[in-house]
Amino acid sequence: MIPALLADAVVAFHFCFILFAVFGALAVAWRWTLRWLHLPVLAWAAGIMALHGICPLTPLENHLRELAGQQGYDGGFIDHYLLPLIYPAGLTPGLQLAGAILLVIFSGALYLWAWRRHHPRP
Repeated sequence: MIPALLADAVVAFHFCFILFAVFGALAVAWRWTLRWLHLPVLAWAAGIMALHGICPLTPLENHLRELAGQQGYDGGFIDHYLLPLIYPAGLTPGLQLAGAILLVIFSGALYLWAWRRHHPRP
């Protein structure tokens, strides 16, 4: 039972990590010092997407599921949980790279807004 709960906690943390990667720049607009937390998260998320990597949380979740007597899954977190919800059938490496680029552009625009908000012109 404990491994199953831990696996669920890893999924919840993983989901929150992704949300923070995508929308964390909004938190930076609120508190400029949060950029030091968001920038590495953004770099990690964009890198994993662009390089088609698997986040270390995925094997951890799979291991905990196996310990709980549940079946793990192949691929990454996004492939298993979010692809059916967000991405269309036939996702290609090019589309994933485009998603990473859009994530960086979106966050960059929010950072520009946050910079201007926290550093007004005299």
